[in-house]
Amino acid sequence: MSGGLAPAVDILTFGCRLNAYESEVMRGHAQAAGLSDAIIVNTCAVTAEAERQARQAIRRARRDRPDAQIIVTGCAAQIDPAAFAAMPEVSRVLGNAEKLNAESWGGGTQARVSVNDIMSVTETASHLTAGFDGKARAFIQVQNGCDHRCTFCIIPYGRGPARSVPMGAIVAETRALVAVGFREVVMTGVDLTSYGPDLPGQPTLGQMIRRLLAAVPELERLRLSSIDPVEIDDDLWRLIAEEPRLMPHLHLSIQAGDDMVLKRMKRRHLRVDVQTTCERARALRPDIVFGADLIAGFPTETEDMHLNTLNLLDECGLTWLHIFPYSARKGTPAARMPQVPMERRKARAAELRTAGERRLDLFLAGQVGRDIAALIEKPGEGRSEHYAPVHLADDRAPVGSVVRARVTGIADGALLAQPL
Repeated sequence: MSGGLAPAVDILTFGCRLNAYESEVMRGHAQAAGLSDAIIVNTCAVTAEAERQARQAIRRARRDRPDAQIIVTGCAAQIDPAAFAAMPEVSRVLGNAEKLNAESWGGGTQARVSVNDIMSVTETASHLTAGFDGKARAFIQVQNGCDHRCTFCIIPYGRGPARSVPMGAIVAETRALVAVGFREVVMTGVDLTSYGPDLPGQPTLGQMIRRLLAAVPELERLRLSSIDPVEIDDDLWRLIAEEPRLMPHLHLSIQAGDDMVLKRMKRRHLRVDVQTTCERARALRPDIVFGADLIAGFPTETEDMHLNTLNLLDECGLTWLHIFPYSARKGTPAARMPQVPMERRKARAAELRTAGERRLDLFLAGQVGRDIAALIEKPGEGRSEHYAPVHLADDRAPVGSVVRARVTGIADGALLAQPL
């Protein structure tokens, strides 16, 4: 393309917030290496549907840009690199460790498949990102990997053992992000509440957050990605009670509301633990809201077991729900258990979603007449402290700013608000 701009590097991201963060790290490495005319596909392996969507995106990318280099990475590529390497559309396959190394993106002869044993990785580094491509909030990876073996989950084989980012690196990255204008930072990890035991002094997640907020007083808003309901440490409980910069929104990795299902999943909690956690958090901070990950139709789940999960939504006041019909992952114990028919899984997922929408409507209705602080994500739109979508009557506030507003109504699952 003489005299014009080099063809772009596009990144297609599937899955979790950690993948979104790592896509930005890869964007920086690709730019520094001078990569052009490439499409990076950052895959997810949490469900068979996520893998199917990634394959579909790869084929579409080749049709849309026949001359581009297509580089596939992420959890699905880590777990089954041969399957992606066999796709004629794919130029290179990188593992989850390799994708974060700057050398993987440099010039010279690069192996078509570069995927090492993720279980041999014992450390995780901070990867400084200059920004998040215009987004209002930034993500910071503080932890990677998982040492638990839930029977449904393939992710430990894509992410490797649990490992933590040292405190100093987290502080440095947070300061850098605040310095370029980010008002809100989201802490991400595969198993966030397992932070710290591999570091000197074995800090807990709550201790790290407390020190971070003290070291970076200019950070206005901190949010946590998914956490385990029974692994909230004493420092984190104190922060929930006393720290206004920690947003009043906890996303809990619950998965099910029936004890037998939870035991067959090999989860670390029972139904009563979720209830106790929500009650304690609400007693400390009455306005707190809860999100939850829930799996519908886990193997052996009966109708009564499903109803226990359905009833938990009202019992715990769960608001922001991520509902997944169970997806059998080859190589996991749950894939060998008696399966619930797919139609029933989908029907139960739909029932949970309907109940979740009702819970969300109740929460939004309770916000009418209240004052909120909305982080602006695009002109006239943002998110409240509780992560509620907000539509402002005035669209002049710049993206990334925080606007005080009064909620005047609700429409289409969002708060309507008038700036103060």
